[in-house]
Amino acid sequence: MDDKKWIRRFHPADEAPVRLACLPHAGGSASYYFPLSKALSPEIEVLAVQYPGRQDRRADPCVENLAELADRTAEALAPATDRPLALFGHSMGATLAYEVALRLEERGTAPVALFVSGRRAPSRHREESVHQRSDEGLVEELRRLSGTDAQMLEDPDILQLVLPPLRADYRAIETYRARPGLRVTCPVHALTGDADPRATLDEVQDWQHHTTGTFTVDVFPGGHFYLGDRQPEIAKIISSALVYGAPLGSV
Repeated sequence: MDDKKWIRRFHPADEAPVRLACLPHAGGSASYYFPLSKALSPEIEVLAVQYPGRQDRRADPCVENLAELADRTAEALAPATDRPLALFGHSMGATLAYEVALRLEERGTAPVALFVSGRRAPSRHREESVHQRSDEGLVEELRRLSGTDAQMLEDPDILQLVLPPLRADYRAIETYRARPGLRVTCPVHALTGDADPRATLDEVQDWQHHTTGTFTVDVFPGGHFYLGDRQPEIAKIISSALVYGAPLGSV
């Protein structure tokens, strides 16, 4: 596999002691993590994952199965494990990061930490069918979660580019079922908005059952895309954990 197709290094940091692989939400792209990459560089080198079917990879077929996406992402990240590697995922990306962590552990290259944002624990399944909605239904979901510029949602040319990978991602996450009994060994740090319709605090706290390591939670004001307004705080949490070994968690 050509890992250059999958990984974006917006701020290369060859001397950074640790790397952070960032996995986007459903419909998201690597560029979502540009601000976080800038904030963490040069202490931490951010590797932003670019899924097939969007932006400069729009000609590549989308992956509609989360297990397959995890297999391919883990393979793309394998060369980056020559240095300590942590994972950060938001929404769908959080569940994907967990599955990637399991695969890296199987390879003998366990991540040093797993940051899961805006997502309930893998064992807390909800029956959802957003991927089966019409295009208008998908757009309405984007409006509900407030993660997309409202003007973009009125542009048919942009929607033509955005909706196919969004539908594929929703199909992947909504048909995903966690394999029972599996846990990562690294610490898990959960981050969530206190008004997130996609993940209650109770559902987020159940991430503790998916690790044999330590577990902490940080709760922020806001909804599903709370992190858009909290980049400096999130960067501080990550750097404190990965560079300075500071304790985490407010709950």
